[in-house]
Amino acid sequence: MDMDDALKTFFSEARELLADMETALLGADVAPGAAVDVNAIFRAAHTIKGSAGLFGLDGVVRFTHVLESVLDEVRSGTVAIQGPLTPLLLRCCDHVGAWVDALEAGVELDDGHLAAEDTLLARLRAYLGAEAAAPEPAADETAQPTEGQWHLSIRFGADVLRNGMDPLAFVRYLSTIGRIERIVTLPDAVPALEELDPESCCLGFEIALVTSADRATIESVFEFVIDDCELRLVPPRSRVAEYVELIRALPEQPERIGEILVRCGSITERELEDALGRQRESDPPPRLGALLTEQGQVAPEVVEAALDRQRQVRETRTAESSTIRVDANKLDRLITLVGELVIAAAGAQQASRRVRDLELQEAHATLSALVQDVRDSALNLRMVRIGATFSRFKRVVHDVAAELGKDIELRVGGEDTELDKTVVEKLGDPLMHLVRNAIDHGIDSPEQRAARGKPARGVVGLNAYHDSGAIVIEVSDDGGGLNRERILAKARERGIVDADHVPADHEIDQLIFEAGFSTAEQVTNLSGRGVGMDVVKQNITALRGSVELASRPGEGTTVTVRLPLTLAIINGFQVAVGRSMFVVPMEMVDECVAYSCADGHDYTDLRNSVLPLVRLRELFGLGGEPPVRQNIVVVQCAGARCGLVVDALLGESQTVIKPLSRMFQQVRGISGSSLLGSGGVALILDVPALLAVAGHGRYSPPERCAIVA
Repeated sequence: MDMDDALKTFFSEARELLADMETALLGADVAPGAAVDVNAIFRAAHTIKGSAGLFGLDGVVRFTHVLESVLDEVRSGTVAIQGPLTPLLLRCCDHVGAWVDALEAGVELDDGHLAAEDTLLARLRAYLGAEAAAPEPAADETAQPTEGQWHLSIRFGADVLRNGMDPLAFVRYLSTIGRIERIVTLPDAVPALEELDPESCCLGFEIALVTSADRATIESVFEFVIDDCELRLVPPRSRVAEYVELIRALPEQPERIGEILVRCGSITERELEDALGRQRESDPPPRLGALLTEQGQVAPEVVEAALDRQRQVRETRTAESSTIRVDANKLDRLITLVGELVIAAAGAQQASRRVRDLELQEAHATLSALVQDVRDSALNLRMVRIGATFSRFKRVVHDVAAELGKDIELRVGGEDTELDKTVVEKLGDPLMHLVRNAIDHGIDSPEQRAARGKPARGVVGLNAYHDSGAIVIEVSDDGGGLNRERILAKARERGIVDADHVPADHEIDQLIFEAGFSTAEQVTNLSGRGVGMDVVKQNITALRGSVELASRPGEGTTVTVRLPLTLAIINGFQVAVGRSMFVVPMEMVDECVAYSCADGHDYTDLRNSVLPLVRLRELFGLGGEPPVRQNIVVVQCAGARCGLVVDALLGESQTVIKPLSRMFQQVRGISGSSLLGSGGVALILDVPALLAVAGHGRYSPPERCAIVA
């Protein structure tokens, strides 16, 4: 990993840490009495500061240093996190995010952001004492009386460079917490030129650091490489005995180490001679824990507690190291190759059937099972939890509610529901429109809620769950519901609905998805321009999904979005109508029955229940006469059922989804296409659209048609 790659990782991790901070802060704001993980918030800010220092991002370091100081006061209980501090810290998260965005784009912050930074820093320092609020001392400033000279011995491990870390970056970062008086570079471990590995680190440093920071702060500078280096600290005004221990522990010759200590100014020549004399005369040093205990400096219980904590840290890092980051483009390439493998396997299957070689067919059956396992594993790599997307809207609800003067809580369910990464990325904007619409139009004002006997705090809900091979996302509110009279009046005014036509309630509800439709009385930053809900429907439809709306006057509104789990490969059920091939998503297939009916009715009797039919031959205008015996594929979605009348059933197959060209994207009932093993093309049926066709059909009184099981 080079420094550019490491910097990209920093940007990604910084955004994740900021998201974690924001989530915790919003939790404190929504539930003031609840416990807040202040330590997690502090660690996030500290990690961002430390990582930024490694890359020389001084602007981020300066700002997060003051932010970290305030959080340290919160952690110690001196400052309460509730009240006005929470919005301030949220704005600080936004500002650090702006820094990250600017640095990633390779530009400087504009004057507006810099002015905002000055304001934020002034407000943060108001929570600090004069000493804590003061900026860190520059390198040429006189040391304060509380400062002292620490001696640092650092030996970096051989794999530090391979892990994307720059040893000099850590040394440079020390200057942000103090002043480096002297530094000696140790090349003793560098091998002969013919044995030198350019990717291995062989350097060590002896550093005299003047700082008022404590041991934990100095050690935290090296927390990213603590497992790949040997770090030893000798505090200010230490006794000669501690330097004796340092000389014993370091790998170089004692005389060489002593010379370096003198050059760093950590000890004098006389102290060096005394230390070397003791080192020659003494026995091997005892264990550190025992030594501290014998000297009465640390109780045995403290030593054991420290060791337990160290073991926990190691275990946590081991767990973290079990995951790796993979570039999204590599995953997309893998899915594409798996799709081609599925198509090639289907072609091989047809070839094996033609030659009628049983041994070849058995071998292909084994190959098909392996291909399916590879497909499932590859698709699972792209499956992500939707909880991360839902968490983004906590801040949206917080800010928009404050802008509108409403008290609103966001309730989230189904955060562990997984779906394809590509779907998640394209789902953000539609959900943003729906959530903002629920806040602005859905939740009624505090006065209206009081008049209706509702709690003062409104509720916006986000919920996700799996259903019939799809993911269902519900955006709900407990507001006043849709004003159908105003919607209908506006629709008639625009000529969308005829003056003499009286539509049903569900038809009125669907009018809000018309392009440019709005009932807002005035244009605001949030609504009134008629742009939003129509865009939501277009974006959801482009993802092969559907959107429905249900509203209850005085109780609230729920928008239901149904999307496929993946946009890449699905299990499909192939059917034929004449020479045309179609694929039905397998998760939506209930059963198949033989069918024989010559009266042309758009329904049939299936086990004493009326089943509406969709005849694909008539729907798509396919030529040819239907066979005497046809088949019905019974499909279901969102609780609705219908039967698809087809000529032949061809069985289950893995289906690689290919998008339709723009010419065919408006064809109703078709959501995509797929290449067959024979080289032909099969169209993938849009089952929700076909159910809508069946639901709007005009049926005659039920008559029994012949169904052959």
